[in-house]
Amino acid sequence: MAFESLTDEKIQQLIECPKRVTNAQARTKLKEGHEQTNYKVTSIDGSNLEFELYKRRNLREGMSDDFSCGIAWIAPNGELVTLARYNGSSHTHCNQLERGKLGYNTHIHKATERYLRANKKAEGFAEITARYNTLNGALHCLVVDCNISGITTTSDVTNQINLFNNEP
Repeated sequence: MAFESLTDEKIQQLIECPKRVTNAQARTKLKEGHEQTNYKVTSIDGSNLEFELYKRRNLREGMSDDFSCGIAWIAPNGELVTLARYNGSSHTHCNQLERGKLGYNTHIHKATERYLRANKKAEGFAEITARYNTLNGALHCLVVDCNISGITTTSDVTNQINLFNNEP
């Protein structure tokens, strides 16, 4: 299947299908100033789909907001298409087709049929989010949003009550 023929409906099905990480103890590798962990993911609904989940973090001083995690579908021919990517606020993103800049904010990239047909990166469109601030928080959101099990994650959001002034 050529990626140009992926529809928004098919992309959404790939994101929503239940998936499981098969190598939760994957090793983190150091590469040129960053660390990266790649996980193998398979669908658990009988469709035999394969995916790759990754998380990457810049190790340079002062770059704690430079991180990314994402999920890619591995097509039957072995090619990968990124379905979603959750980025830190280290850079500004420009949605090329809409000509809109997001500024230095955490943002979520999503694959779209429109970007594929325009011969852009599948996940070229992104939206600002306040759902996470850290790589661990981004990975948690990705795992929840993309219906992935078999990996332990932690949300950045807490619902703790302030005991001193009764405010949430």
